[in-house]
Amino acid sequence: MSDLYVIPFAGGEMRRISGDYDRDPRNLRWAPDSAGVFFDAEDHGHRNAQFAAIAGGGVKPITTGAHVLTMDSASSDLMAVGTLTDPKNPPEVVRYNLRRPGEMTKLTSVNAGLLAGMHVAKTEEINFASSGNVKVQGWVVKPPDFDATKKYPLILEIHGGPFAMYSVAFNYMFQNFAANDYVVLYLNPRGSTGYGTAFSGGIDHNYPGPDYDDLMAGVDATIAKGFIDTTHMYVSGCSGGGVLSSWVIGHTDRFAAAAVRCPVVDWLSMSGNTDVPLFTYSFFQKPFWEDPSDWLSHSSVMTVGKVTTPTLLMTGVLDRRTPMAQTEEYYAALKVRAVPVKLLQFDGEYHGTASKPSNFIRTQLYMMSWFKKYARTSEGKATLISAAHTNE
Repeated sequence: MSDLYVIPFAGGEMRRISGDYDRDPRNLRWAPDSAGVFFDAEDHGHRNAQFAAIAGGGVKPITTGAHVLTMDSASSDLMAVGTLTDPKNPPEVVRYNLRRPGEMTKLTSVNAGLLAGMHVAKTEEINFASSGNVKVQGWVVKPPDFDATKKYPLILEIHGGPFAMYSVAFNYMFQNFAANDYVVLYLNPRGSTGYGTAFSGGIDHNYPGPDYDDLMAGVDATIAKGFIDTTHMYVSGCSGGGVLSSWVIGHTDRFAAAAVRCPVVDWLSMSGNTDVPLFTYSFFQKPFWEDPSDWLSHSSVMTVGKVTTPTLLMTGVLDRRTPMAQTEEYYAALKVRAVPVKLLQFDGEYHGTASKPSNFIRTQLYMMSWFKKYARTSEGKATLISAAHTNE
């Protein structure tokens, strides 16, 4: 995590003013009297305004709440402006007083028309213990007309990064999946930010690793609620989520199908064709020419011999972060093994498949079309249940 320091213009020692605050300060703004610094920070899926005094004493919260609130600007009279969103409401611009943060005024209603007449999905927090008794947080998004007596298909959607954080911000994709009668599970496994240095460092030189344990423990905790159809569970993710979704299907056959998007499957080849080579090398204690064993053991292409999960692969043609070659390498291996696999290359897309609105929707439609084709039998075998929308 980043610490907050001050240093005199005249020179001298840097002095930390954030104390033991173990989160990343963002959007720093000096207090008008220079008595401290206002900022916002992510914490446990939420984001709120904070204050660190120059005199020390650590950080104190200015705003609180289960929402994502930014502080994008602040005036000399301590009036701040930012955006506010929560699971039921897309972002809107708000004004709030840093002295009296409870006084919050919404300045825009740009999404009012979008939500008019809509029955949005309900998002519920879930907390559970994973391996090593590590506490993990996530959220379950239920269909708008959820019926606890019914069984629903599950989509486990994994965030990228891996050093990032899912939040309680309104999520259009999750709402779309839920509107199509899927339960969506999204989690912050080890490696995620917003939970302190030890938690985000839990995958240090071991990625993928215990984050897989956290994802599976989250699935188990959701199944235990009694409304998941375990023959219709699906896994997906892009970038870091592509790393983990390809890792998941190489370590378990519990998912009926997967949508692996913009993945890294081979750290050796990745190091030479990505635009972040130093970031790639940082995951390993030794360069591969000294010892390739860790590089190989953490590459999901090396577990492709265990994959039985029908897999949809999607990557942008112009991707330089997780280049198309990574996806093609995995596709070729699955093809050789005769695992059901499709590869969709998104023309004009860089990292990800959704920078254009049409591709954002197309990505979700392709995923749901693929998922609806497959189920798991009681023996754990993937079965084709529908050939619709395919050439098969």
